[in-house]
Amino acid sequence: MRIVSINTNGIRSAAKKGFFDWLATVDADYVCVQETKAQIEDLGEALFHPAGYSSHFRSAVKKGYSGVAVYARQAPDAVLDSLGEPEFDDEGRYLEVRQGNLSVVSLYLPSGSSGPERQESKDRFLAFFLPRLREWKASGRDYVICGDWNIAHRNIDIKNWRSNQKNSGFLPHERAWLDALFGEVGFVDGFRHRHPTLEGEAYSWWSNRGNAYANNVGWRIDYQVVTPSMAARITDAHVYKGVKFSDHAPVVLDYAP
Repeated sequence: MRIVSINTNGIRSAAKKGFFDWLATVDADYVCVQETKAQIEDLGEALFHPAGYSSHFRSAVKKGYSGVAVYARQAPDAVLDSLGEPEFDDEGRYLEVRQGNLSVVSLYLPSGSSGPERQESKDRFLAFFLPRLREWKASGRDYVICGDWNIAHRNIDIKNWRSNQKNSGFLPHERAWLDALFGEVGFVDGFRHRHPTLEGEAYSWWSNRGNAYANNVGWRIDYQVVTPSMAARITDAHVYKGVKFSDHAPVVLDYAP
């Protein structure tokens, strides 16, 4: 089973850069997209409903903002799109498809980089979401939570870690939150489970400033966070960099049956 996660920074923009052409070659069972920046009515073209997949979208109330999607090879038993908190549901940050005991989630955490108000919203999300993650972990379901988590966890997850310790996305309390997620709560960082020490080839996001992509001055902020049962099934993990569809790259994990 192959699962792909990508922040497209606008699914229509990524489509123009060949995202769906690439997707047709990947043989993915699930594709989780973040930051679609589109309303459902904007996605009526067949291009956005690739053959062989059931297509599911959760848009933000605000047009051209946030939004998530899941493409599933097999029609899911259930689709969930509300966390129960309007501040975050209205921003289109969560979509879950269920097939049997498996839940595949497309998740887009808030970014705090644009100013204090957005960092405060991000911190509220972290406080709200950790108890929900505990519930998911205790449910007995198999979870693969794909998404742009907007936090680089460890020094090896960011090129310039020394100079970013006071910047959103690498703040001590954000990193401690991931410590709790992967420690106390018991979820697993799927990519790190497969590649415990990989650095530069693990980056998944690059600023559009200062030739960051060309110089691989990146951050690893896109994750597949999984239950231990799913971690044990991971056979491969990589970040695809053959074509640049957005400022993020697809994170691709393979799972044994």
